[in-house]
Amino acid sequence: MEIARPYLLFLGDVPDALAAKTALGIVDWRPEWCLGQLRLPGCAADAKIPDMSVAEAVAAGVKTMVVGVVNAGGVLPEHWISTIVAALDAGLDVATGLHVRLASIPAIAEAAARSGRALHDVRHTAERFATGKGTKRPGLRLLTVGTDCSVGKKYTALALEKEMRARGLDADFRATGQTGVFISGRGAAIDAVVADFISGAVEWLSPAASPDHWDVVEGQGSLYHPSFAGVSLGLLHGAQPDAFVVCHEPTRTRMRGVEHALPTIRQVIDLTVACGRLTNPAIRPVGIAINTQHLDEAEAHRVCEEAAAFHDLPASDPVRFGVAPIVDRLLALFPKS
Repeated sequence: MEIARPYLLFLGDVPDALAAKTALGIVDWRPEWCLGQLRLPGCAADAKIPDMSVAEAVAAGVKTMVVGVVNAGGVLPEHWISTIVAALDAGLDVATGLHVRLASIPAIAEAAARSGRALHDVRHTAERFATGKGTKRPGLRLLTVGTDCSVGKKYTALALEKEMRARGLDADFRATGQTGVFISGRGAAIDAVVADFISGAVEWLSPAASPDHWDVVEGQGSLYHPSFAGVSLGLLHGAQPDAFVVCHEPTRTRMRGVEHALPTIRQVIDLTVACGRLTNPAIRPVGIAINTQHLDEAEAHRVCEEAAAFHDLPASDPVRFGVAPIVDRLLALFPKS
């Protein structure tokens, strides 16, 4: 699908920044594509770009309004529909990463038909996937995994791709979520794939490659999260990672959206290795990515240093401190031929 740029990011009236992570991720990695944001009263997220009405966005040259939010179940709140209809009637295309299909809502479908504008459901694909086969394929793969959802797996993967390319490695980010697809222009939203075909979809997304090529696969959820572990496991088996990086948010005590306690980094390492060996017996951890956004500078350094010492792995905040130590370890374990 070709989504016309630039974008107006619709944040609705989401309760916090994590609920707007699609919009925030696009701004962080593709700021040149984002001209403004549209927020409803009560919105608690801010992408730090100009607030615009639909009319102002059209006048500024916006082509597509992106519904840049996530929520449990991927639903579209009824009170957002009028804004989407207004955008279509004003001449904008509309794109969303939610589970609900835009055209399934009569008012939106009718507005698109009368305006001739496009509806993009990024979470859905027309591609038909085979079941996963688990057969080892050429090329190298790195997967980001997490102690929870929304801890930085996408940001870590993008930062790793950037650093690896700067070192001369042949590396590609492989998007497995709607935000990553918006950022990279390609990929598949794995959580919208029928369960039997998740691992096969990841095999399709990261096909056989040259021996020195790295696919940096964006992780989803957590093997310990009762809501999303099924997606995480299928992703792990399909990616067949040679290496993985554990992503962690140190201020949390419970997993997002449930009452379950947050697992430790060690628990995630051990379970990832145990489950990952099914399709790649040589799987190994190469680093820890710690999301320190809620810590001051000194505390952030301390937490990273303690994690590195305890696990004997490089640990860093990809946004704050970069991922050079992790790529150093990767090169030490997988030297370029």
